Amino acid sequence: MSAASHRLSRLEPYLERAEPAPTLLKMLVGVQLAGFREDAGLSQDQAARDLGFSAAKLSRIESGKGRKPPTETDVRALLERYGTDAYEASVLLKLLRRAGEPGWWQRYDKRLMPEWFDRLVGLQEAAATIRTFEIQYVPGLLQTPAYTRAVVERGLPNAPSGEVQRRVELRMRRAELLGRADAPQLWAIIDESVLLRVLGSREVMREQLTHLVEMAGQPHVTLQIVPLDVTNASAPAIPVTYLRFGGIDLPDVVYLEHIKSANFLEDRDETEEYRVALDRLADEALTPRDSLELLRETMALRYPDK
Repeated sequence: MSAASHRLSRLEPYLERAEPAPTLLKMLVGVQLAGFREDAGLSQDQAARDLGFSAAKLSRIESGKGRKPPTETDVRALLERYGTDAYEASVLLKLLRRAGEPGWWQRYDKRLMPEWFDRLVGLQEAAATIRTFEIQYVPGLLQTPAYTRAVVERGLPNAPSGEVQRRVELRMRRAELLGRADAPQLWAIIDESVLLRVLGSREVMREQLTHLVEMAGQPHVTLQIVPLDVTNASAPAIPVTYLRFGGIDLPDVVYLEHIKSANFLEDRDETEEYRVALDRLADEALTPRDSLELLRETMALRYPDK
């Protein structure tokens, strides 16, 4: 079996996933096509020129970006040009067809799921490890419905109640990821100010902190708090999500969210900077045990059970 065939054999389990993973599969198809091209000794410009593609089109195919996967016609043309053998081609085409199946989140209104958010949710669904830092809110995957509602109503004060409810339902559906048998490892670092900022009501906050305590007890969840008295914490100025995919040839991805847009970083030098920053922040934060103690103290002092 060739090296490429061995790589593809490790991808076959993705054909058996009960829930489609189109974002992951588009990236996998693109990475494998790039590998076949390199094995054939072709540059991206050469391959694009040979097939009458623009360089931008082939780059987009190999990066796996965009809402839709490449067409089967285009992929077959690439495989033929690269001299890909029958087994390799058959596995890749099966992956491509599965990449065309919509994920659960793609059934939501595009107003709720702009392309950049569609990509984030798809990446989270496929990640083996999710690291996140939040400076203003509880991370979305750890929010309660009432807390999410308060966040949405704060950010979209004029949104109709139906839209608010759909946004709450969407976030709760995303959080089901952590209850799966194959749930990713979640490592969340939260600024202490998040615990003190009252959203909704003190009852909502008590419920939210209780949920954080419960989730931190899960073996696949690590929670750390950066206390306010750490004055020189190396915290980024905006929320950061770092995604890693296990056992397959995909780059780590850093997600940086803005008010109405987001950036995805995949360059190894850039993602490494954020990994190091998160490592430093974890060293400066309370340990998971001490973080739990701070959560309980905050609940008792600021959100007592009446």
